[in-house]
Amino acid sequence: MGIFYRFIEFYKPHKRLFFFDLICATMVAVVDLSFPQLLYYATHTLFVGGNDTIITGCIYIAIIMVVLYAVRYACQHYITTWGHIMGARMESEMRRLLFKKYQALSFSYYDKNNTGVMMSKLVSDLFDISELAHHGPENVFLAILEIVGAFILMGMINVQLSAVLFIIMLLMLSFGIMQNRKMKNIFLDNRKKIAGVNSSLQDSLAGIRVVKSFANEAIEHAKFKVSNDEFLESKTASYMAMGSFVAGGGIFVGLSYMSVLAIGGYLIAHNLLKPTDLAVFALYIGIFLNPINMLVNFTEQFQKGYTGFCRFVEIMDTPILIKDKENAIDIGNVKGKITYENVSFAYEDEQKVLKNISFNVDAGKTIALVGPSGGGKTTICSLLPRFYDVTDGNIYIDDKNIKDVTLASLRDSIGIVQQDVYMFNGTIKSNIAYGRPDASDEDIITAAKQANIHDFIISLPDGYDSLVGERGTRLSGGQKQRLSIARVFLKNPRILILDEATSALDNESERFIQQSLDMLAKDRTTIVVAHRLSTIQNADEILVIRHNQITERGSHAELMENNGLYARYYRMQFHK
Repeated sequence: MGIFYRFIEFYKPHKRLFFFDLICATMVAVVDLSFPQLLYYATHTLFVGGNDTIITGCIYIAIIMVVLYAVRYACQHYITTWGHIMGARMESEMRRLLFKKYQALSFSYYDKNNTGVMMSKLVSDLFDISELAHHGPENVFLAILEIVGAFILMGMINVQLSAVLFIIMLLMLSFGIMQNRKMKNIFLDNRKKIAGVNSSLQDSLAGIRVVKSFANEAIEHAKFKVSNDEFLESKTASYMAMGSFVAGGGIFVGLSYMSVLAIGGYLIAHNLLKPTDLAVFALYIGIFLNPINMLVNFTEQFQKGYTGFCRFVEIMDTPILIKDKENAIDIGNVKGKITYENVSFAYEDEQKVLKNISFNVDAGKTIALVGPSGGGKTTICSLLPRFYDVTDGNIYIDDKNIKDVTLASLRDSIGIVQQDVYMFNGTIKSNIAYGRPDASDEDIITAAKQANIHDFIISLPDGYDSLVGERGTRLSGGQKQRLSIARVFLKNPRILILDEATSALDNESERFIQQSLDMLAKDRTTIVVAHRLSTIQNADEILVIRHNQITERGSHAELMENNGLYARYYRMQFHK
């Protein structure tokens, strides 16, 4: 019922559309029920008179039916158009909320969940929810009206035949409930399997260049075949269940006609029923069975929409682990002093990645983190903008605990240049402007010049309006890196994180980009993660991170004199 009430909440902004949709459904039901009643009236009253009376009566009945079916047309048109529009609006609102939720979830959620599965919940699930939102209440309401109305009118014709149909309907309802329980789990499995297909597809297409470089198309075909076959198997099970449900419903339909014909014949033989009444009663059976067929078709739609909404609720109920605390303040004008105080961190249900990390960086100074891979260097950087929250200890910027300030103001004060640069599918200008969306063209050009990328951009046929391709495929690694640096120049933060920003580049690209990074780091507080020690020799302090702890610290000269791990790394790189 909790799921039901949460679903109802989405109708509130559209309650006028919803209630008028139900009014139109009522009118459709009334018109559908009126024809047999007009026939009943004609056979008992009109057709027993003279020819003139019959002709005049038929004209009046024709006029009434034209009016009724004109009303039905208008109501059905409203149901089909505005009913679907209402469902689309609800779908759009759910999609907005789901996308907003995805944006709010922390990195730890994305560490554990697949992009393809998330896309499936955002697209296919919500489409089925939209169909349920429109057709669900309308179909159920219309079906109940027609079933109840038909029973009442059939009861007025003959109580015995109506009682027989009522018993058959109860049996049919019991059969439907049992079949629904089976189909619920099957359709939920459908959702999981199609999400697996989307996941496999997204993973393969995103890595298509790696796939082709290793000539591993056959392997990807095999992987996709597994998820595709699993989905086919699940869909087959769902159609088998639907087949049993529909075929079983057909048996009850046949049973209805057979029972009415047999019992009706018996009643006619004993002068308890007129043949004309049996004919009218048979028309009502058709009206009675039509909403039942509607409910049969609705069953599949309901199960799809219900399981989709359950998955939607599952995401919406996922706790946001990193968010602004109550009464969080704006960090204000940042000078750039950074303090890590006994910081420890562990991912969920894992051993600690960092243990008692403490250091200070004065405003405008540079600190470098070096050490073997997996030691926790990138994690240290990720804790500063609160991509993850510390397990123990505290981090301060200008003596303000980062948990006491708003996430927006905290992250606005920090610029990050990483090794793996992400380019959005758009123009060079839009990618640079991502650092400050309201920036003018002049500011964007200035940032590009500071990043040593302006000359390359203007050499392109479309200049700043050139498309970068998906994930920046039309650009080299060095060009993407310089665009990411231009973003940060445009953002102009007081604190800078350089996470192995040049480690994947060739020597020439590294030299140009290092010049840009040096300019970018000027007068900013900077944390540098580097494997190439040539880039950090002038850092104010160097921390060696090993076994999740700080094992050495000092300037380049001091660490060389200590002859520890840093000195060994330096000699390995420079053969000294």
